[in-house]
Amino acid sequence: MQEESKIKFAVVGCGHIGKRHATMITRNDESELVGLIDTADKNTLGLDEFDTPFFSGLESFLESGITADVVCICTPNGLHSEQAKKCLESGLHVVCEKPMGLSKDNCESVIYTALQNSKQVFCVMQNRYSPPSEWIKKVISEKLLGEIFMVQLNCYWNRDDRYYKKGGWKGTADLDGGTLFTQFSHFIDIMYWLFGDIKNIQGRFADFSHQETTDFEDSGFVSFDFINGGMGSINYSTSIWNQNLESSMTIVGSKGSVKIGGQYMNEIEVCNIENYEMPDLPPSNPANDYGSYKGSAANHHYIIENVVDSLKQRTTPTTNALEGLKVVEIIERIYEVRDNYLNEKNT
Repeated sequence: MQEESKIKFAVVGCGHIGKRHATMITRNDESELVGLIDTADKNTLGLDEFDTPFFSGLESFLESGITADVVCICTPNGLHSEQAKKCLESGLHVVCEKPMGLSKDNCESVIYTALQNSKQVFCVMQNRYSPPSEWIKKVISEKLLGEIFMVQLNCYWNRDDRYYKKGGWKGTADLDGGTLFTQFSHFIDIMYWLFGDIKNIQGRFADFSHQETTDFEDSGFVSFDFINGGMGSINYSTSIWNQNLESSMTIVGSKGSVKIGGQYMNEIEVCNIENYEMPDLPPSNPANDYGSYKGSAANHHYIIENVVDSLKQRTTPTTNALEGLKVVEIIERIYEVRDNYLNEKNT
């Protein structure tokens, strides 16, 4: 790909996240937005700021003859893997919002299709770009905490009737997939990025306040061992009243302890490491604000920059397809434990 040419993007799925992708593409000097795709009516989507051809389906865009390099997939979770494969088979690179699929098999199929067509799959895990995440990655890589003993991940968010609209895809088994896929996969990704894979998963799960709005649990306590050593836990819930409470990670090692907290793992609350002075970090970007609820950090401009730089062969993808698959596989294994737990509880 020529260094001076612009990378041409299309976006399929023009809800909150899709519009954010489109905005970040238009703000990048080396990118061009060439298509927007959604099954909803254009006038109801609020796309007036984009002077871009609009298509009511992915197939109609792929058949349009418009030249593109990349498609950003921002549709409901359950559509990601099939839409990714269609784009890859059409000779396009893919940027896929989390998760890449709702099963390991879905993700393997996407990776196989990418390899068959010599195309890249970029998985959106934008929390890796936050200053606390970049800092703790360096701390762990340099083994400043020594041997890792314990890691605790706490994710306590609000998702109530303002979020789960009747007739929408959120909360459904086939298109949403579950709380760990839609709300908390970013934090599982950070944990995997830092400490690797897990084994010996155990858990307790409950549906406290979403019996009428979702097909799955809203809360869980999950414990496990890291293959690389040490033990960990994920404690999560979307039953928090009114607003998000926290997303935090506490790490206990032989040479120190760290807690990264705040609502979105955006603050260093504790840094107590042997012979180490905490550096000043740049401020974290604010959370994505969707009005009645908030999501993870607004770091999508880094995603587009990384795609451009990778395709122009200046760097490599921040989150590759295999890492995206591993996060899905970890969640899938946790949900196997959940299903067994709930089946035993109900018998």
